Amino acid sequence: MANGVFFKRDGADVRFYFPNPKAVLPVLTRSNAMQFITWGRRKKEKSALPLGGWAPLESVQSGYWDEWQPRPVKLPLTQFMEQDIFGNTQWFDITDGQFIQGLLARDGKEQRVYIVTILPQFGVSVYQRWPRILSGTVDPARPKGLVKPLHTHHQSIGLPFRGNIS
Repeated sequence: MANGVFFKRDGADVRFYFPNPKAVLPVLTRSNAMQFITWGRRKKEKSALPLGGWAPLESVQSGYWDEWQPRPVKLPLTQFMEQDIFGNTQWFDITDGQFIQGLLARDGKEQRVYIVTILPQFGVSVYQRWPRILSGTVDPARPKGLVKPLHTHHQSIGLPFRGNIS
C-alpha cells in the first residue's frame, strides 16, 4: 500500500504519510483544476466513510464501495512509498504520462479520496498491494502533462467504476 506520497503543490514539494491526519491527495478534476482532498480516514477520525487510505480494486468491483457513491479520479503524484512484507520502505517514481487511480467516496457533504490498489503482478513480490497505475496519451486540449487514460500497468482489466475517470 502506498504509505507515503510526494507531489508538487504551487511549485513546492509536498510529502505526506498516511498516518498524518492532515494528509491530502491531489485530485485532478475534469476541468483540469487541482483539488486537495483528505486522504482516507484514520481510526480516531469520526466519519461514516471507510477506515484506511486504500480501496482494493476487488472490493470496488464487488460493490463494497457503492454506498459511498464512488467516483474514479486521477491522482497526479510524483512518487509513492511502499512498505514490503519485511517492514522496509522504498520510494517509487511515477513516470511522466502516468498517474495513480484514486476513488472519491462521499457521505453527505463529506468526501475523502482513497488510493485504488491491486495485487502485484510481477513475479514473486515482496509487496502485498500495489497502487493502480494508469497511463495515457497527452491530450492537446489539456495542459502539458495531463493525460487521457489508455491502459493499466501491472493489470489489464477495465475501469472498475461506472463512467470515466474524472
